[in-house]
Amino acid sequence: MIPRRRFLVGSLASAALAAPAGFVRGAPVSFSADPFTLGVASGCPREDRVILWTRLAPQPLEGGGMRDAAVDVEWQVAEDEAFSRIASRGVVRTTAELAHSVHAEATGLLPDRVYLYRFRAGPALSPVGRTRTAPARAARPLRFAFASCQQYEQGYFTAYRDMAARDLDLVVHLGDYIYEKSWGSRHVRQHGVGIPTTLEEFRNRYALYKSDPDLQAAHAAFPWLSVWDDHEVMDDYANDRSYTARDAAQFLKIRAAAYQAYYEHMPLPPSARPRGADATIYEHYRFGEMLDVLLLDDRQYRSASACVGSGRPTWVADCASRTDEARTMLGEQQEQWLDARLRDCRGRWTIVAQQTLMAQDKREGDDGAHFWMDGWDGYPNARRRLLDSLVAQRRRNPIVIGGDRHAFFAADLKHDFARPDRPTIATEFVGTSITSDGPSEASVRKALAENPHLVYARGDKRGYATVELDARRCTVGFEALDDVKDAASAVRRLTSFVVEDGVPGAKAA
Repeated sequence: MIPRRRFLVGSLASAALAAPAGFVRGAPVSFSADPFTLGVASGCPREDRVILWTRLAPQPLEGGGMRDAAVDVEWQVAEDEAFSRIASRGVVRTTAELAHSVHAEATGLLPDRVYLYRFRAGPALSPVGRTRTAPARAARPLRFAFASCQQYEQGYFTAYRDMAARDLDLVVHLGDYIYEKSWGSRHVRQHGVGIPTTLEEFRNRYALYKSDPDLQAAHAAFPWLSVWDDHEVMDDYANDRSYTARDAAQFLKIRAAAYQAYYEHMPLPPSARPRGADATIYEHYRFGEMLDVLLLDDRQYRSASACVGSGRPTWVADCASRTDEARTMLGEQQEQWLDARLRDCRGRWTIVAQQTLMAQDKREGDDGAHFWMDGWDGYPNARRRLLDSLVAQRRRNPIVIGGDRHAFFAADLKHDFARPDRPTIATEFVGTSITSDGPSEASVRKALAENPHLVYARGDKRGYATVELDARRCTVGFEALDDVKDAASAVRRLTSFVVEDGVPGAKAA
């Protein structure tokens, strides 16, 4: 095993300017500055392969600073820190078309093995990353973290520094990796420019976020599974609809630019490369006999928001269209795919990883029940179909994870939330935001008081969640910063929950 702390100390050092032993010198190329300013990352781990990512960007906030010419980038995966035992290697030709980003599929690897990786372009050597392949059959314990919602201006990415120092198998990011707009209070740093709408503007926004050393450290330490939510494109959009960009054709041009920039900056496989304004990022990942992860996309295919007309989908009174059977959160094709993949799951635990709170969060008002129309409450029959599928496919231990709400939640998912005495179908955990401002204390108290299936809710803390899985239980920890405005803040566990094997429902640990 490669010592974690020694790896963390040396992995993010500046790129060297001489090719080390083992690299083959290619065509001459030079850079105005270090081209590996955005770090390295890995993702999408399988039993025998993993995706490796970097991007050549010597001037990251100025479009990258690369010429239009293609550049060959060599990559290596090794079993040791000295890179004397090379397990896989290759060359990727980077082009301006994809912002000189690299998406290398390292194959021929062994299951459940820790590897180190690095890149070279001309004389420049990247930082070293650490990754791990998925187990093949062994049902060993697994640990992962999940996170979301990292508005750059509202706080420091100190949560990622804490995450990077932990012993994890992977990280699951559930969306709002960037924010397109400035909002919130007590900003500690600035975007510096307005809302991005073009490809170059989105590239610069990602470069700003990925220049953060704590975020780079978490990427370099573990493989990631990633999906987007709304702020990677535009606030609260639904498919081709946006309350801020009313012209659908114009919005789809923005979405196409946003999707491409997301692909260019995340460790995603070539199969996720956008085709205009469309991209397939939902996927099934298997981790031996312990875990299946079903990664969903609940933004790209959803029906238009109910009960709000062309306005923002926020808390509004109920209306008839909300319960239309045809309304969908995932789209018909993804719903069918999910049902089929649930049938194929073999792990003791099944994680359904999606963007937001799935449990009902009904709020009573003077004019009757109010629902948050941008979440699953705006699509109740789509939620019912998903839960029906979990029951029909007889998943032994289904766990739903989410983000988006900027608060910690633990919930018991019911077929009929109006009948809390009915059996619990699945257990849900929602992580708070990495930095983004949370809901008021009054809002959280109201949610708990009016929704008995919500076991826990807290919105005043920023941070992330950790999950530990073994044959007997799933343990979830809510990890919170003392102060997101303090770059040196400590991180402490707020509370823990346990789900016992074969017994759905969140119990205080």
